[in-house]
Amino acid sequence: MKDPLLLENQICFKIYTAEREITKLYRGLLEEIGVTYPQYLTLLVLWEDGTVSVKELGRKLFLDSGTLTPMLKRMEANGLVERHRSVEDERSVVISLTNKGEAMKEKAACVPTQLLQRLEMDGEELERLDQTLTTILGRLQGKGSK
Repeated sequence: MKDPLLLENQICFKIYTAEREITKLYRGLLEEIGVTYPQYLTLLVLWEDGTVSVKELGRKLFLDSGTLTPMLKRMEANGLVERHRSVEDERSVVISLTNKGEAMKEKAACVPTQLLQRLEMDGEELERLDQTLTTILGRLQGKGSK
């Protein structure tokens, strides 16, 4: 039986370390297009959904408004997004892409492919990893079967 207190047997440490290494890879790729990793994630949501409320963006990215607001202000200052009050509910702030933010999609199109090349993973490995991580996240969030 494995010793549960050895660092090498800690799955959380392996996930944490892998996340840090992948974030380093992303940092290098995203520097080329001029955005940070959280900004890239925000752009992914906006490219997919179009306009989104700050609340919905936070829900999708698992970030609170205290983290999102300064980042969105920087993105707005860089001309990538616009923030405005919702017409339906003035308490809600809505985020949408500018033309520059929309054009960024073309620059970012190569990022996923480059990341996969650097990870040296084939489609089957990636699919298994995706399924495993989806299962773990679902269980941690109380959405999966026990």
